[in-house]
Amino acid sequence: MPMDERELGQRVKALTKCVAANEPPENAIKLLETLKKDASPTEEMLRATRAGVFVGKLRSNANKDIARAASELVSKWKKLVEQEKSSKLQKSKVGSGSPAPAPASAPASSPAPPPSSSGTSGAKYKGDIEKRKYETDNVNVKRTESSVRNSCIGLIYNGLAYRSTASESDVINRAIAVENAAFVKFKGETPDYKKKMRSLFTNLKNKSNRELGKSVLSGEISAEKFVVMTDDELKSEEQRKKELELERENMKMAQVPQEQKSISESLECGRCKKKQVSYTQAQTRAADEPMTTFCECMACGHRWKFS
Repeated sequence: MPMDERELGQRVKALTKCVAANEPPENAIKLLETLKKDASPTEEMLRATRAGVFVGKLRSNANKDIARAASELVSKWKKLVEQEKSSKLQKSKVGSGSPAPAPASAPASSPAPPPSSSGTSGAKYKGDIEKRKYETDNVNVKRTESSVRNSCIGLIYNGLAYRSTASESDVINRAIAVENAAFVKFKGETPDYKKKMRSLFTNLKNKSNRELGKSVLSGEISAEKFVVMTDDELKSEEQRKKELELERENMKMAQVPQEQKSISESLECGRCKKKQVSYTQAQTRAADEPMTTFCECMACGHRWKFS
């Protein structure tokens, strides 16, 4: 017999107490597996019992087995909710005499269905790719209970969408996956999590690093790998070459012997009046004109020149 709302609430309450009391992990895993096997809740039941919120938090639990079991349960519940919504939509369309569209399932990493305005996976975006953002794409980024996480999903969406022709659904799915991977890796909304999100966005928006976004969208770079890449790994090959050339140039400059400065006991600093002045001379004008003397006070750092 399917689990009703009251029983679901009791099981979730028992799971909450189990985790809060730091009981052996096996107890929590057993409760999660029972919920996965016996519970087929509706969206209304999940909201009323807040089961989705609590189990969702367990996906970042320090115990990997608990986190895995929680992720599997959340994934199942999301699919059930999507099926419920699709069924209602079909009935509504049939009732109004309109043909019902085929149901679309939400990505496992997304706590909410993609926005209805999202394009079909694979359909190229036809708008202005230079100005793409989730706001202009009319995509809903409110996919979690946290405003911070939702903002980060939007941030990554904007980075991935920039100069990309990928469909809205492809971009939002990858943005959700990246944010979720970072949330798990950095154990919640920590300073490191927020810093990483900003860093990933900056690298995605770099005009000379367009291949990075393409690799993430195509899956060549997985969400889990993307969120642990170092600053150097995130750079494009072009950036690395430029920095290497600059480093070599700086090394050459450092190896150029500097002109020896002379110390004068007759020159006086106009600022501190001390006679600890170093100077060099260079021909800055015509060869038949006097050389320019460059002075620096060794006591106060004041610099001047005269001819």
